[in-house]
Amino acid sequence: MTMTAAATASQDHVRHADWDRLLKTYVVESDDGVNRFDYAGLKGNQTDRENLAIYLEQFEDLDFATLSRDEQFAAWSNIYNALTVQYIIERYPTRSIKAGSFSGPWKRVKTIVDGDAISLDAIEHRVLRRMDDPRVHYAINCASYSCPNLLPSAWVAETLDADLDMAARQYINHPRGVGLRKRGGLQVSEIYKWFEDDFGGSEAAVIEHLLVYASDELAADIRANADIKRYHYDWSLNDAN
Repeated sequence: MTMTAAATASQDHVRHADWDRLLKTYVVESDDGVNRFDYAGLKGNQTDRENLAIYLEQFEDLDFATLSRDEQFAAWSNIYNALTVQYIIERYPTRSIKAGSFSGPWKRVKTIVDGDAISLDAIEHRVLRRMDDPRVHYAINCASYSCPNLLPSAWVAETLDADLDMAARQYINHPRGVGLRKRGGLQVSEIYKWFEDDFGGSEAAVIEHLLVYASDELAADIRANADIKRYHYDWSLNDAN
């Protein structure tokens, strides 16, 4: 790594250090493979709530044009996740991020980034999805049981590619991502229906994507049952309590 690259990597780690510490403190890794978040713990800690707000505020005047592609990807993913946690904390206790609203809060929840107000919806659809990497769907967490795990560390450019692959493997090899139906065929997360275009635009392309990250055993099962029969999603809060 060159001196300039090393300095950039270090700066990226520093930029996300507060969010990284909060994740290490409040993400609970469970034996069932589903990471949960201690919303009650964070709600009860005023200092950490303030640190969360300060973390998000640092992006208000950050010039994203000065960041590399991977730094932008990491920053936007962390902002999305931190803003989602902040939204839940403000309403906790709650059963679901969609409680009280069929369509959810994504267009209403906003923060200031690079001088402009931007919603969760816009971060996902107008920024991250336009980076043309389907692994974005493993990077952002919607505070729900069926969502890919909120990892116990912040996204950073230096390890972004490897961490995205790890997150994809975690999800796809868990029943939330892919499972076999007793009568044959696959049951997969609705993520692969909602965002089919991002995964290649067809059921066959989705299956090819799953095979990239599936374990050898799951890959054999997918090939033997290569027909998506059902999509599912559980919006229950990914609450540790």
